[in-house]
Amino acid sequence: MSSIWHHRPDIDVINNSINQGTVCEQLGIVVTEVGDDFIKGTMPADARTFQPFGVVHGGANVVLAESLGSIGGAHVIDISQAKCLGQEVSATHLRPVSSGLVTGIARPIHLGRRSQVWEIRLEDDRGKLTCISKLTLAILPH
Repeated sequence: MSSIWHHRPDIDVINNSINQGTVCEQLGIVVTEVGDDFIKGTMPADARTFQPFGVVHGGANVVLAESLGSIGGAHVIDISQAKCLGQEVSATHLRPVSSGLVTGIARPIHLGRRSQVWEIRLEDDRGKLTCISKLTLAILPH
């Protein structure tokens, strides 16, 4: 299998530079792995991400999903020529998470010249699917 990346994501640069001072830093989101056709990251299930009932807020799930898909999308294109911006995101929350880490894996469904569609699957520490999200990115020239 060939790689989808125009420039392969560098985990250290993403976590220690690009995501500094962003919502990812605030929520404790970190990229943990990059494969030939996916990007993986985690978010803690803790006070930063909980809603009042002590489980991960649906909006926090969406932040993790959109972050992973957007990071992936930016590395598939030539960022000297274009940028990608979130156009639509949806999420179906399947089961609550009250502790540990939420792990997300983002994979492209469609990589077009003007748009991309990513599927992001979120799981709990037991590997149980907790949320499935779809992200559409618009590709815009500079």
